[in-house]
Amino acid sequence: MATYKKFTFEGILTEEQINFFQKNGFIHFEKYASQETVDAIIQSTEQVQRRWVKENVQKINGVPIKYGVDENGETIVQRFAFTNQHSEAVNQFANNPALDALRVLMPKGARLGLEEKDGVVFNHYVNSEGSNFYHMGWHTDSARDIFYGKKVAPMLNIGFYLDDSTADKGGLRVLPGTHKQGLWDLLFRKKYYLNNYDDKNEVLVEANAGDLVIHDGRIWHRVAPSPLTGAASRRRVMYIPMIVGKYNPKTEKSTTPLYLHLLPLVGSKKHKNLIPAFRRAA
Repeated sequence: MATYKKFTFEGILTEEQINFFQKNGFIHFEKYASQETVDAIIQSTEQVQRRWVKENVQKINGVPIKYGVDENGETIVQRFAFTNQHSEAVNQFANNPALDALRVLMPKGARLGLEEKDGVVFNHYVNSEGSNFYHMGWHTDSARDIFYGKKVAPMLNIGFYLDDSTADKGGLRVLPGTHKQGLWDLLFRKKYYLNNYDDKNEVLVEANAGDLVIHDGRIWHRVAPSPLTGAASRRRVMYIPMIVGKYNPKTEKSTTPLYLHLLPLVGSKKHKNLIPAFRRAA
C-alpha cells in the first residue's frame, strides 16, 4: 500500500502543502493539538452522550443520532451531529482562528459550516457485538449535495483525531486524486457504503490523537473494519465542514434529508450480511 508525506501545521499553508492537497485531495498535519485538548473534547462529548442517552434524543436539527452498544454493553452515541452546539470544548476547537488558514484550499468565500449540513460531526467507531458503527464503506461526502437539490460544490472535511488510528483500527482509506473525477465517477465509481473492500490504489491514513487530516468532499474514501474488538478497536474522529455557497443554517424545525434516512444501514453490525451480496472487485 502506498505511503504519503505528512506535514506540520505552522499557521499558514506552504506552497508545497497546497500543491500536495490539490494533487491528492487530502493532507495530514501531525500534532496539530495537544493531548490536553484531546482529553477535554473526549470528556465534554461523554457528558453530551450521557445527557442524550438519558433524554433519548433522536435528532438534532433534523439529523438522526446514531446509537450503539460498546464492549461493556453500555448504550453509546456513535454518531453525534452539531456537536459544537452542545459541547463547549468542541465549539472552542471549531472556532479556533487557526482553521482559517485552510480557506486557501477552497474557493473565495469559504466558511466553516457550524450551523449547516450536519455541523461538527463526532464519529465513534468500535467493533463490538452491539455496535452500529464499526466501519464505513466507500463513499464521497459531496454526493449529499444532490439530496439537497444542489450542484456538487467544493467542500473540505476537517478531521481531528481523538484516538490513534492505525491499520489495526481499520483506519481511513482514500483514493488520491479522485476529487478531480467527473460527476459520473463521483456517483457510480463504487456502490455507496455497500462496498468496503480493498482497492489497489487506496492509501491508508495512519494518524495519532491530536492529528488533523483534511480531505476534499469529492474524494472516494472509506473506514475499514478493525480486526480487533472492544476497546482496542476504538476510533474517535471529529469532522468540521468547510463549505461554499448560499448560507443555509439548520434549526430544530429542519426536516431530515433523504440520505440521512439511510444512516441506520451505514456501518452497522446488524446489516453486515447485506454487504457480500453487493461485492464487486475494486
